[in-house]
Amino acid sequence: MGYAPAARRAEGLVDLPDDLGVRVWEVGHRVGRALRLSGLRCEGVTLFLADGEAAFQEIFHVHLHVFPRFKGDAFRIDANWRVHERRVLDEAALAVRGGLAALDARAGGSDSPV
Repeated sequence: MGYAPAARRAEGLVDLPDDLGVRVWEVGHRVGRALRLSGLRCEGVTLFLADGEAAFQEIFHVHLHVFPRFKGDAFRIDANWRVHERRVLDEAALAVRGGLAALDARAGGSDSPV
């Protein structure tokens, strides 16, 4: 499990090839499972990937944080969790479908589950 060659690095999710994205998840999943079995204080695991400055990405290459978690720890993600109107949710879903179509057009095919 080494680093990806420089030619395979990606600044953000748009630049990340699917096969490398799968590998990032596989490694994060493995490290998270290892934390749970390590004997370290770990009652849970948070996987965190920030994409873009607005998402608090500070190092501009794709990387996945694997945080051991426990009751009372200070880690929080602050967000607006209010329930949105159905119309707003439907519009957002339509926009995401448009983004998926744009990805498919770039790749020349669809492997989307949506």
